[in-house]
Amino acid sequence: MEDWIEHRRGLDRELLGWMRPDGDHFVVIDLLGRERTAPLDWFAAEEFLEELGLRYLADKYELRLADARWQTVRIVESSPTRIRLLEDDGSAQAIGAPQVFHDIAFPADPSILRPADA
Repeated sequence: MEDWIEHRRGLDRELLGWMRPDGDHFVVIDLLGRERTAPLDWFAAEEFLEELGLRYLADKYELRLADARWQTVRIVESSPTRIRLLEDDGSAQAIGAPQVFHDIAFPADPSILRPADA
C-alpha cells in the first residue's frame, strides 16, 4: 500500500480509492482493497474511480462466519486498518435492538466477504 496513490472526489475531497502503479499504468483499488481494473492509463483510472463512486459500499454483502455459515452484512466503515460490518437480518431494526458488528482486516479477503448477489 505504500505506493498506492489516493484518489479523492473533486468537490468534497471524499476518498474514492487508490491507484496502484503498474509499470507505466495504474490498477484501480476500491475502498475494500479489491483490484477493480486491469492496468489503465492515469486518466482512465481516475475516470473509473469517479464512475465507481461509493455506491457499492451500500450494497449487501455476505460474511463467512467462524462456523462456515454465510451471514448477510452491510459495510458501516472501511479504512486501511479495518472493515467494520453490521449483521443485516433483512428486517428493520427495532429501536434498542442489539446490533452485531464484525471487524475484518483490510484488504477484504474474498473468501470471507463477498457481494450478497454472488
